[in-house]
Amino acid sequence: MQARMSNVYKLAAGGYRGLNAVEEYINNSGVPRGLLELVRIRASQINGCSVCTDMHSHHAQGVGESDERLWAVATWREAPFFTDTERAALALTEAVTRITDNPEGVPDNAWDEAGRSLRRRELAALVTAIASVNAWNRINVATRLVAGSFR
Repeated sequence: MQARMSNVYKLAAGGYRGLNAVEEYINNSGVPRGLLELVRIRASQINGCSVCTDMHSHHAQGVGESDERLWAVATWREAPFFTDTERAALALTEAVTRITDNPEGVPDNAWDEAGRSLRRRELAALVTAIASVNAWNRINVATRLVAGSFR
């Protein structure tokens, strides 16, 4: 695959800095880094963003995630490797990422389950993380950035 615009982040430097500022907030929010990486991976899988799927899988390994869990993110409902909190976060990730697939937007059950598993500040940071990774995915998919290009 050939990138359509390999220097998008240089050309849109102000936007890149803004998105990075959001990422800094998210990474310092108190939400466990492993959980954030699982969420980022799942949204990226749904959106077909190979760059982010690759990058966040490597980041997840760097914070101690096992290959077994990473291989199972796409099938988290069927795999026994995830905690209730992780399952709630992954369900919310899918609902927010696929927001137009449901007439009510984000279903109450997905929201309520995440709210039972996370404190309000963590839930707010998680929603921000989901929105942020979706933004990165859309830039990378639109410009066809190539997986592995950030390593």
